[in-house]
Amino acid sequence: MKKVGIIMGSDSDLPIIKKATDTLGALDIPFEVHIYSAHRTPVEARDFAVNARANGFGVLIAAAGMAAHLAGTIAANTTLPVIGIPCKSSVLDGMDALLSTVMMPTGIPVATVAINGGANAALLAAQILAVSDADLAARLDAKRVSDAEAVLAKDAHVMEQL
Repeated sequence: MKKVGIIMGSDSDLPIIKKATDTLGALDIPFEVHIYSAHRTPVEARDFAVNARANGFGVLIAAAGMAAHLAGTIAANTTLPVIGIPCKSSVLDGMDALLSTVMMPTGIPVATVAINGGANAALLAAQILAVSDADLAARLDAKRVSDAEAVLAKDAHVMEQL
């Protein structure tokens, strides 16, 4: 199975990345996590992206806040799917990161999830990998069923209380 590469711009993004790694782990998807900055370590970020396919990655996730150029930097240096996670900052509540991540020029796409959307980034990465992996597709189907059952159980509990 291909790995998911997760790159965060700063260790302050770790709580968001933890949601992604927990989700990938629950689905038995291998991953690696690195800290590379689009601005402070551009050579390392570029090298990671350029070599990602050869290093066994199938999808890359990039999380960054504020200017949030990391996902675009990664996407500019690979043709692997890149999923951007805009991270909330104390200045503009993540809207700056959201707009920076989603507004990519034609030819360099970045799929973008919600602000701080680590779990959804992992699920989207899993869905991309599941296109060519029937076992993973079955695990995703099972997760959807389990998630639905959990909601229905909560519904039943609320109905009992009222």
